[in-house]
Amino acid sequence: MSPDLIIRGGLVFDGTGAAPVRADVVVCDGRIDFLGEVDAEAPVELDARGLAVAPGFIDVHSHSDYTLLVDPRAVSAIHQGVTTEVIGNCGHGCFPIRDPELSNRIIYGFDGSLPLDWSTPAAYLERLEEAAPAVNVMTLVPNGQLRLATMGLENRPATSDEVTAMTRLLEEGLEAGAWGYSTGLEYAPEQGAGEPEITALARVTARRGGFYATHTREREERADEAVAEAIRTARNADIRLQVSHLAPRSGPDQTNRCIDLVDAASAAGDDIAFDMHTRLYGLTFLYAMLPPRVLNASPEDQAALLRAPEVRAEIGAHKSIISGLGDWGRIYLVDNDIWPDMGRLDFEEIARRRDTTILDAACDLLLDSVGADRAPMVLLRAYSEAQQEDVFAHELCVPASDATALSPDGPLAGASFMGAYTWASWFWRFMVRQSGRLTPEEAVHRLSGLPAAIVGLSDRGLIKPGIRADIVAFDPETFADTGTTFEPNQLATGMRHVVVNGTVTLRDGQLTGERAGVVLRNGA
Repeated sequence: MSPDLIIRGGLVFDGTGAAPVRADVVVCDGRIDFLGEVDAEAPVELDARGLAVAPGFIDVHSHSDYTLLVDPRAVSAIHQGVTTEVIGNCGHGCFPIRDPELSNRIIYGFDGSLPLDWSTPAAYLERLEEAAPAVNVMTLVPNGQLRLATMGLENRPATSDEVTAMTRLLEEGLEAGAWGYSTGLEYAPEQGAGEPEITALARVTARRGGFYATHTREREERADEAVAEAIRTARNADIRLQVSHLAPRSGPDQTNRCIDLVDAASAAGDDIAFDMHTRLYGLTFLYAMLPPRVLNASPEDQAALLRAPEVRAEIGAHKSIISGLGDWGRIYLVDNDIWPDMGRLDFEEIARRRDTTILDAACDLLLDSVGADRAPMVLLRAYSEAQQEDVFAHELCVPASDATALSPDGPLAGASFMGAYTWASWFWRFMVRQSGRLTPEEAVHRLSGLPAAIVGLSDRGLIKPGIRADIVAFDPETFADTGTTFEPNQLATGMRHVVVNGTVTLRDGQLTGERAGVVLRNGA
């Protein structure tokens, strides 16, 4: 068979962590056919001299469920060499949908431009296939949507009948091709979920060969207890475990305790790994501070509740992902259309400028945002570079975006999400060139071969004959992030060529207009 594509003269990192070799890579019919020196010619050839050639990068923790429908080009991802994204994380996602007004609250990037006019996982995945994304996409079944579809925003454990109903919905998602099951136990829709119901649903997932990814219940001072719960759940369900963004927001001591728990579980034979986003800030919606009864209210009722002093007191006492940080001076308002003059300020400063209390400032902003197309988001200053460095150096850690795929032009031009444009490029710059904690071959393994193994992809994540041809070529000395905390929408530099399923998507740093990603279905 004559080659379709030859990538010539690069330093090839195969994704296993082995030392690189200089070789040509031959692609036929969407798969890698040969690795070595080649005299033959191909209709498409890419010059990789002076470049690192590696398997396409895999983002194990993406929130692109909705944005890939709005703009499937995934420009922010392609420019970082991302060829596969795993969506449906943190219990957030685009199915099942019973009440669109309720469901859209746990869909990152939702702006109303595309109505949620599907219900089932099969219908959603068909819509995703019709969009023809530039990257491959795998999905998990999001527990938050299972609970919303079954019991609304009830802040309590599910009854046996409700667990049975959620099991049916979960099985429907797994049958449609989902690769696993995710929870976001810190978020309002799932805070009431009990360990027994999570274990029961994880056990169903395990029988289908899936894995369990969890944003744990507590990511502050009791983060280690939440990681212990996740390990216990996975062990009782006999399922592979991926702990999402493991490092808690409470500092290095809790981080070390969480890592010790993971190490002990791995040593005991548990199939466990974890990921971490590459930013120093957490990012979430401001409305994550609301108790379920306020969050679940209609716009009119929610506005009335937000005006009531006694409800504001209830909000102030409510334990949430935001209040748990314990310091509003570390919580910053993202650029927004509701209070544009307050963007990039912390809430202590916002309260001072508005001559009010911090709680009232936050509630006033939420009141003004009722019915807005884009709800206000906040940054939570949570990590140090030293903490990040130690976490990413761990052999069971893979980097992830924890973001949505975006594009600087087109329908998503005004959207922003920290990490979208920077995660893989930051990881390479920081861990390889700046800190030197990882060798280039180790870093490539964390971006490709290791995440492929974690999610169960047997035909991607490596460069060897027979593997699907998801391949990147980049300058290891210039591959870097350019986005900043408050100007994140800047394309990464140094990525030269990107090949998805044998099709050139990025050539000489420019998009080709081709979108060759596929929806990857488990069992297909």
